[in-house]
Amino acid sequence: MLFRSPKEDIPWQQFPALRPTLARWKLIPEGSPESAVGELGLSVRKVIASSDDPVDACLDFLARHPTDLVVLSVHQHNGRMRWMERAVGKPIARAIGEMTLYLPHGMDGFVAPADGAVTLRHILVPVTDSPLPAPAVSATARLIRNLGLPAGKVTLLHVGAPDDAPPLTLPGDTGWEWARTTRSGDPASTIAQFANETQADLIVMTSEGPHGFLDALRGSTSERVLSMTHCPLLNLPVGSRHG
Repeated sequence: MLFRSPKEDIPWQQFPALRPTLARWKLIPEGSPESAVGELGLSVRKVIASSDDPVDACLDFLARHPTDLVVLSVHQHNGRMRWMERAVGKPIARAIGEMTLYLPHGMDGFVAPADGAVTLRHILVPVTDSPLPAPAVSATARLIRNLGLPAGKVTLLHVGAPDDAPPLTLPGDTGWEWARTTRSGDPASTIAQFANETQADLIVMTSEGPHGFLDALRGSTSERVLSMTHCPLLNLPVGSRHG
């Protein structure tokens, strides 16, 4: 989905080329017709929303077309996408209250554009009593299974006293190592530092959203982690279909 102001003309060429990408990934032959995309079980729509407010335009579209996952590219340090210098990413993610994958702008994700290879070897899951970490653990296990990932490692990180770490039932059928560790310090800074130190490929977090005056100024823990880390972050809001 692309946004434009009413006075701005955006050509269709600005959308990613889907069929050439799928052909490069060896999922369809070169020069395949549009029907080849549907034969993969994919349905793709390219939408240009004309509005002075990209947040309202996106939320209006999502209200009419419910989705299970929103993928947002965000500029770090302010957690926003630049469109007329307005914060876009966070307001959209907060308002829809559904699972959101944040991709830091200018950084590689875990799917290689050249060949579609998935490079997920280390997933970090921060855990605490509130919000409950079980949805993040379950989502991580589903991701590993559905992508058929080779063996890797999931680290469950608790920031606080070791005795306060929540009890967890870990999946036993993923083929991955599940390790627990505890650190002390500010939750957001500690999570981001650990992710950077261990070169995590993905952070999966359950989020309750901002609480009170300070969070309204600084953002939720997941938003602050995103501003300091160097990998994608999958956020599962409490109350969502997956959170």
